[in-house]
Amino acid sequence: MAFAGREEELAVFNAALYGGGCSVLYVHGLGGIGKSALLRRFAHEAAVAGRPVSMMDGRRLEPAASEAEPVLRDADAVLLVDNFERIQGLEGWLRERFLPRVPMGALVVIAGRNPPDMRWQADPGWAGALEVLPLRDLRAGDARTLLDSCGVPAESREPLLAFAGGHPLALLLGAAVAVKDGGAGRRWRPNQDVVATLLDQLVGESPSAAHRQALEICAHAYTTTEDLLRTTLPEDAGTLFRWLRRLPFVESSSRGLFPHDVVRGVLEADLRWRDPEGYAVMHDRIHAHLAERVRTASDADVPGAVAALLYLHRDNEAPAGFRGRHDEGEFQEEVLGEEDLGTLLRVATAAEGAASADRAAFWAERQPEAFRLYRRTGTGEPVAFSAWLRLAELDEEELAADPVVAMAWEHARATTPLRAGEHLAVSRVWAHRGDSPVMDLIQGRVIGNCLRSERMAWSYIEIRHPNQAWVERFRRHYGMRDISEKDDAYTLFVHDWRAVPAQAWLERMGRLLVAGPAAGPGTATAKLAVLSQAEFAESVRKALRQLPRPDALAASPLTRTRLIAERAGQDPATALGDLLRQAIDDLREDPRSVKFHRALSATFLRNAPTQELAAERLGLPFTTYRRHLTAGIERVCADLWHRELYGAPAYLRP
Repeated sequence: MAFAGREEELAVFNAALYGGGCSVLYVHGLGGIGKSALLRRFAHEAAVAGRPVSMMDGRRLEPAASEAEPVLRDADAVLLVDNFERIQGLEGWLRERFLPRVPMGALVVIAGRNPPDMRWQADPGWAGALEVLPLRDLRAGDARTLLDSCGVPAESREPLLAFAGGHPLALLLGAAVAVKDGGAGRRWRPNQDVVATLLDQLVGESPSAAHRQALEICAHAYTTTEDLLRTTLPEDAGTLFRWLRRLPFVESSSRGLFPHDVVRGVLEADLRWRDPEGYAVMHDRIHAHLAERVRTASDADVPGAVAALLYLHRDNEAPAGFRGRHDEGEFQEEVLGEEDLGTLLRVATAAEGAASADRAAFWAERQPEAFRLYRRTGTGEPVAFSAWLRLAELDEEELAADPVVAMAWEHARATTPLRAGEHLAVSRVWAHRGDSPVMDLIQGRVIGNCLRSERMAWSYIEIRHPNQAWVERFRRHYGMRDISEKDDAYTLFVHDWRAVPAQAWLERMGRLLVAGPAAGPGTATAKLAVLSQAEFAESVRKALRQLPRPDALAASPLTRTRLIAERAGQDPATALGDLLRQAIDDLREDPRSVKFHRALSATFLRNAPTQELAAERLGLPFTTYRRHLTAGIERVCADLWHRELYGAPAYLRP
């Protein structure tokens, strides 16, 4: 069978083989990682050295004692024990009774899926005699060498490596399929035979359906906590979390649990193929939980919360930096302090020149709270700054100081101006290298700001000299347009959060993932209508007159506003009619507005043929009736406009 890499492991074994190392070598790693292949190479090395070799396999129901006896009699003997997880119950006996009888010079290698019991390391007697060797994925170069030795066509290697990484069994199974289907090229995908085989070898049978669901959640999410499991499996979350953390292919970090990449890949592929509806339901629940976490996270936790959310979209061109960073990353974020101003100017000058540094200083004086500093985690070296500038009013000094802000205001005013109580935001970045991985962390902060901001009309994200991959990501994945000219040093990506609010934006991304690349732009959320206050009020007046006619209400621009978007699942015309009736009924709750309610109810809810007849039914002089009716309409317009801008209170949402 093909073999590649493992130079470090072979060096450790050879040191022990020739008397310069340990007497017991404990190799552990998940299924298919190459433990058996490595033991066969160990056996070859031992034979070359002229040492007698015996092997035991834990898969046998009753491993023969005779296979282990030579190592007790011969100081040159080498004993190799494979699939030790099948006889893990013998670990205590092996450590305390068998291995102490092995003569000096003999060598024992144990290979299994589980790491050794902590009692090995707690016993001082094993300090110099035991070497624990975690077996990881092959390095990238070794993985390519393995594919070369299997005869995989050059054009199929990259998609195969993207799927299998450095996992030897996944590489070999994928190679067999790729060689057989030589025409697949860059379209290569693991077929269901490969997926099923890897599931059997790596995961095996789960104790119950709930355990399998927990595994599938763990495979889908960035990292898994007990809190996340509780969103789908509330009754068993604690038990299932403890089970997950003991699995040999599941690792842990400060953020939670995560599976080996290949295990993650095959679990995802299997569920999407086997139960697409169940996959969509699971995704929606996790997505909703993580989106809410972004909205409620503390300021310091926002980038991590966004990373977890964006990871759900990893198959849909999410940032590469979010695809495997399960612990603290290469960079860390800090709030700007007064002592950092000099560093800000140095970084900005080095990145973009003195003029850009002047703009950074200008904004740091006006909005210091908008700035974040990014350092290398290992060295503390400052590498970038970002600013999230909130702007509610046009300021000539700001326009003159910053052309990016001037461009944002020009676009907003020419397209759909701000309404009362709204603001726009401009993201500015000063970094040594615009394509550095630190940009992924900054992007997490920016997206978090977008999802957490209230009453934000427009966002403008500035990226200096973006490459095509960034442009496509913002256009296709995030649904944001770029408005800069081709010869500009920077590109502004814009989004109208009134037309596509945060929830609709997230739902669009969720649909793109579940539907896959074939979804295309047709799955994008329809934009909401963004009306001025005058346009909105006129539409309300017209809709009140059309209340008895659902067909007329269906044509109202109000059916495409935030008001109706909050009532998801209802027919827009029906929702608009219900909303208007509710707004009229709400006036009864205020004693000062009861007379307005009576005038509106008689005119629009009881279908009076004429206003004169409505006044007569109310027993009011016509001029008094008209005054009450006009005031009532204005009150309904004002109440609904407030909801359009600020959203409905939670108790009023359907």
